[in-house]
Amino acid sequence: MVLNIPGGEFLTGSLDVISQSLTVPVLVILLIIVIISIITLGGVIAEYTSRRKVPVGTIRDLIYDINRAESVEALKSVIGSAKIPKSQKKVLTEIASSQELGNSSREALARKLYEFEEEKTMDNLQKTDIITRIGPTLGLMGTLIPMGPGLAALGAGDINTLASSLTVAFNTTIVGIGSGALCYVIGKVRSGWYDRYLSDLDALIDAVLDKMNS
Repeated sequence: MVLNIPGGEFLTGSLDVISQSLTVPVLVILLIIVIISIITLGGVIAEYTSRRKVPVGTIRDLIYDINRAESVEALKSVIGSAKIPKSQKKVLTEIASSQELGNSSREALARKLYEFEEEKTMDNLQKTDIITRIGPTLGLMGTLIPMGPGLAALGAGDINTLASSLTVAFNTTIVGIGSGALCYVIGKVRSGWYDRYLSDLDALIDAVLDKMNS
């Protein structure tokens, strides 16, 4: 349709060229999103099978053991033998090894180490968060872009072109929404894991700091 204003044909023609030129980039990005989603799903399955589940009782007993440690070496031994993830042991051991620092400096070190662990978890969640948001959007774009030529083909009686356009529209919708839904679930599952991980780490850091500062 041409707008009944001066330059209307140029405006509508330009918009049509822009929208149609986005077809290939949208399809390519959707394909990349599918690949990333599949790889992420495999990563979550591998993480689930390898991650150490730490009961609340284990954290409670470890806090008591930390409090009962009679020396720095005993504290490191308690941390080293604890049934917690290696990344948590590394953070706690580094804090326990900072006996030459003052209380304020030790607390600053602990805070920075905790923030670093928090940043790592956020980086892992960022990919799925992005796909959750842009996947359905790109799917909608992939649906609407082919509809223009498809409707034009319908007006001209070209059923084959219309069928091809509708196929692309439906496929992109399914891929976009499916990838977004999958990554939303993955993000929720990982978020629960990481919240528990950071909560445990925070409690253990406080216990080590309390012991070191006493």
